[in-house]
Amino acid sequence: MRRTDTWNVYSEAQLAELEKICVDYKKFLNCGKTERECVKETVRLAREAGYVSLEEAREAGRALTAGDRVYEICMNKMIVLFHIGREPLERGMRILGAHIDSPRFDVKQNPLYEDGGLAYFDTHYYGGVKKYQWPTVPLALHGVIVKKNGETVELRIGEDADDPVVFISDLLVHLAGEQMEKKARVVIDGETMDVVVGSRPWKKESSAKKADGGTASEPGDSADGSQEKEGSLKDKAKDLVRENILRILEERYGIEEEDFLSAEIEAVPAGKARDCGLDRSMVLSYGQDDRVCAYTSLLALLETDTQDRTCCCLLVDKEETGSVGATSMKSRFFENTVAELMDCAGQYSELKLRRCLANSSMLSSDVSAAFDPMFAGCFEKKNTAYLGKGLTLSKYTGARGKRSTNDANAEFIAQIRRIFEERDVAFQTAELGRVDVGGGGTISYITALYGMNVIDSGVPVMNMHAPMEVTSKADIYEAKRGYQAFLMEA
Repeated sequence: MRRTDTWNVYSEAQLAELEKICVDYKKFLNCGKTERECVKETVRLAREAGYVSLEEAREAGRALTAGDRVYEICMNKMIVLFHIGREPLERGMRILGAHIDSPRFDVKQNPLYEDGGLAYFDTHYYGGVKKYQWPTVPLALHGVIVKKNGETVELRIGEDADDPVVFISDLLVHLAGEQMEKKARVVIDGETMDVVVGSRPWKKESSAKKADGGTASEPGDSADGSQEKEGSLKDKAKDLVRENILRILEERYGIEEEDFLSAEIEAVPAGKARDCGLDRSMVLSYGQDDRVCAYTSLLALLETDTQDRTCCCLLVDKEETGSVGATSMKSRFFENTVAELMDCAGQYSELKLRRCLANSSMLSSDVSAAFDPMFAGCFEKKNTAYLGKGLTLSKYTGARGKRSTNDANAEFIAQIRRIFEERDVAFQTAELGRVDVGGGGTISYITALYGMNVIDSGVPVMNMHAPMEVTSKADIYEAKRGYQAFLMEA
């Protein structure tokens, strides 16, 4: 079975729509390089489309009815949106579920130190990465620092043209003979992947004289030129680069070193999403696994009219680390929010909640591995995803003997096939690489525990989990179309 190349069948109107979706998608990627940023941008887009928070809906004092649009947030890292349908909720929902976390480097709680005249942030890598891909890449710092008084300081350093960037160093090739003999898994050690944040030592005071005979004021001096109390900037001959970084953080952000204890700072590739290829047929960016599916799922929901069944878009955190924790799919957030939703609609009972979840159907919107001819031996060509061939359906994921997988029912796949074909959605089927080569998982097996029908469906990605990933604009377009068809017909 061969799938046709989508590019050759698009009309001029479809090509214009495709480009518009991809322009907005790139904006979403640029605004949302962390889970928190993705949730913030999702809320902005949702409110523009008429959504309100579930709390606002409760305060309005009326029962939710068909056509109402609400959302709920979990710890600013996870969000679920509902477009209430005409049928009772216990009949089930149509759910699009994606994750908004991506591989990166998290700054540790006691991160700042100096060595060899350089200041570093100590890091711990997050998710599955090839560690050797990340050194020398320009990195930006994104995140929040929450002070003891509850004040939250947002960091976003390295994205504007005038911003500085940071980096992880690598050994020069002239001295790397021993390093290059190592296996790729250990060529770079996780504990050495610390981010260089500075090299300029703090200058305690200035001997420069003003024209009137006074002393020039240095950072740290008081307004009248007298030296302030140094505080943490101790008068010592060592660690002056580290002290200078502390001075900068304190002056620009009001941050003390102790505030790192309650901070979440992520080092991510700096720079904007870009068109890729001389034909501009692809998008190159950090974080497309799985924000390409998150955005297209969100867009599909926002542009779908009221249906018989309630439509839902669920964007979760922590998938890249096993879906554990309070903001993960394994938490009770989704289930609890559905219970709250049913209560606001005057339809809640424990039995009806169970019926709602079991009667729902879901597309687990997660990416697939795109075929790469340079590494053809890792793929089984008949059962792999190709760039430009459309949305990918994966009956099962997992590894080797289908470990940790959801294996979708043939009846449900037939239903999805019919919907896509009737709506003229280009789709393909795939597994994640050759049997016994590797594998990967999604959130599908977790939601399947409710007894609902679930299948993995997403956009093929090249360079998955690398600092820069690549997708086809055609597949992005077909994903949005496929997700919307599912919401309208499933």
